Amino acid sequence: MANKEILLVVEVFSNEREIEKEIVFQAIESALEAATIKRHANQIKARVAIDRKTGDYLTYRQWDVVDVNPACDGDVEFPTTQVLLEVARLDSPAIEIGDVVEEEIESVDFGRIAAQTAKQVIIHKVREAERRKIVEAYKSRVGELITGIVKRIEKGSVYLDLGGHVEAYIAKEDMIPREAIRIGDRIRGYLKDVRSEPRGPQLFVSRTAPELLIALFRLEVPEVGEGMISVIGAARDPGSRAKLAVKSNDPRLDPVGACVGMRGSRVQSVTNELAGERVDIILWNPSEAQFVINAMSPAEIQSIVVDEDKHSMDLAVSSDNLSQAIGRGGQNVRLASQLTGWELNVIDASKAEQSAEAEVDKVKQLFIDQLDVDEDIALILAEEGFNSVEEIAYVPVSEMLEIEGFDEALVHELRSRAKDALLISAIALEEKIDSAEPARDLLEMEGMDRDLAYDLASQGIITMDDLAEQSVDDLLNFSGMNEERAAKLIMKAREPWFAEAHSE
Repeated sequence: MANKEILLVVEVFSNEREIEKEIVFQAIESALEAATIKRHANQIKARVAIDRKTGDYLTYRQWDVVDVNPACDGDVEFPTTQVLLEVARLDSPAIEIGDVVEEEIESVDFGRIAAQTAKQVIIHKVREAERRKIVEAYKSRVGELITGIVKRIEKGSVYLDLGGHVEAYIAKEDMIPREAIRIGDRIRGYLKDVRSEPRGPQLFVSRTAPELLIALFRLEVPEVGEGMISVIGAARDPGSRAKLAVKSNDPRLDPVGACVGMRGSRVQSVTNELAGERVDIILWNPSEAQFVINAMSPAEIQSIVVDEDKHSMDLAVSSDNLSQAIGRGGQNVRLASQLTGWELNVIDASKAEQSAEAEVDKVKQLFIDQLDVDEDIALILAEEGFNSVEEIAYVPVSEMLEIEGFDEALVHELRSRAKDALLISAIALEEKIDSAEPARDLLEMEGMDRDLAYDLASQGIITMDDLAEQSVDDLLNFSGMNEERAAKLIMKAREPWFAEAHSE
């Protein structure tokens, strides 16, 4: 059946939607197949093949080649769409199970179905093609700055028109709080994700991401765009305040001044784009402590204590500077923490000094009691950073010899006394454990016997709570214990925990 109308439809859709003609041909074929199946009361399978040059098309009915189904008395389960292998081989000896048998049937008229079925299928296919095209075009642009016009606003979320039938979506949580946005406004955003989905938005944009701040400075500051200045990181409280860490790759260049611009023009441009968000430009420093001090600007840090194990720093500031260091609602210290990657604790300098003095006095008294040394030596050890007898016992001799006034004889004597003190402490602990008696709740616990309770107590497991904290492997060393019994005892000991959690 020749049909110039098909070629016309293909031409129109292809030109208007800027998609490949083959996609439109496939859509029309799907529409004709659907119409054919519908005409046969949805009882058959069909295939339509359109000649891409003439518009002619043929329709074929299809059957799947299957083996005998014992549940159907040697027949097929779906006779309208299936055919037995032995029957199919009467016409095609080489055919196999899983192949398809086709027979040409009368084609439906394109004009008759164009009103609904064909149109819907074509539009659906075209939309799918358009969405795939958008994903392909933008997936390589993730992480870039994009500009669009506000098309519509729905419940705080914004849809941007990027041009060329492309739409981007900014979720409510990705919008700057209290930002006045109106339809028709031109705004910028950070393309954070591109996802191929059958419905809804595919391009996801953020106005709150720290990356947006970096991208804007790359745009506004030529030195950043050219690589003369590197942006190390950014932290934002969207719409309120932000911190940007920069460093210069050219020793002759002031990175902070370059980012601020003449009379603050460059940083002001970024602030205007971000609904008045105030931006602090921070000079990056290879010393993490100094970087933290810079990040806490404008607050002045008097002293800093670094805890490498906890990855935290205690920052001492004067009482007058305390509120500025913390910031409104903890904003300043929170942004500094995000920017540097350290957990920051701001404390009053006077209280910090008192706390440090109290800690020194405590450690000093410990050394006096444990090492039997005079107050002067104990104070020197405490001020040098020694906090325990264990440190004195096992620290390298060379490190202690660096202390002014300490010679080898004194160092060896201190180490000897420290080791003796540790030994005495260990013996005392052992005696305490040996004489330990099990608590009443452990003795009376279901499944417990007296001998086992005393054995447990001798190893420091005195109460039911102590037992509840153990593992099965921990109990296997005790006499008469196996995995099953150990597990039952532990679960019994934990029953009060479960009861408490349930009541909450």
